[in-house]
Amino acid sequence: MTTSPFAEQNPGLTGADLALAAASAAAAVLPSVDPLVAAGAQPGNEHVVASFSGAAITELDGARTGRIAVLVGDELTGALASSPIDGLDLAAATQPALDAIAATLGASARAAQTVSLDLVLSDLGPDFTVVPLIGAGIAASVLIQDRLLVAAATNAAPEAPFAETLPPAPSAPAPNTPTPSTPAVAPVETPAANVTPLPTRGIEMLHGVDMEVTVELGRTRMTVRDLLALTPGAVLELDRAAGSPADLLVNGRLIARGEVVVVDEDFGLRLTEIIDDSAAG
Repeated sequence: MTTSPFAEQNPGLTGADLALAAASAAAAVLPSVDPLVAAGAQPGNEHVVASFSGAAITELDGARTGRIAVLVGDELTGALASSPIDGLDLAAATQPALDAIAATLGASARAAQTVSLDLVLSDLGPDFTVVPLIGAGIAASVLIQDRLLVAAATNAAPEAPFAETLPPAPSAPAPNTPTPSTPAVAPVETPAANVTPLPTRGIEMLHGVDMEVTVELGRTRMTVRDLLALTPGAVLELDRAAGSPADLLVNGRLIARGEVVVVDEDFGLRLTEIIDDSAAG
């Protein structure tokens, strides 16, 4: 099997190492209030979906074919629910993360699809690796089919419930057991005037998500016969009069209208009207 560019640059990687690298790439671009860090990879099991509220999955093309998924919590699904743009759904919000995973694996991701949590495991199959993404808590999780990884770890730990992915808390020393002395360090107090502002929340956490923006001059309907008869130089009559405003669509939804202008030899759109929900419907 062809190795991914990341694996070629880092010889000796195990499947768990590659899964962790792919999850780290996803953590860098997945919308989140707090910075995300990929925790240790482990064999997937039926417990992985218990702590999440949404899931997106995609197929990979290229040297590797298979499926990967991202699970997210209430923070992201809540922000999406409050979005004024209907086209901004979980699939669109997680596409950059899925693309980053695919690139690390040496493949490309197709368009993501939002799926119900109870279908994720059946879509992936029984053999997959899970890597939790940690922020203030377990904010998300990356799921990768084992056959997509460079090599399966031969000494993987026994399968454990998802809640056990975090390292255990250090145990208290036994009574009368001497402990190494540690230099005392004075606590550092932060002045009230220098308190760090609260992190961005709600819809603002989605500001970095890419959206497909289209300007539409007009539409028409044609028979297959007329469509096949098109030749260079043919003129199509659209359903809009000359001088009428063009439509601005975001992920296929009408949000504004304006007039077409030329900016430095490129076309542009000067907005003249913002469409509210009632008018768009």
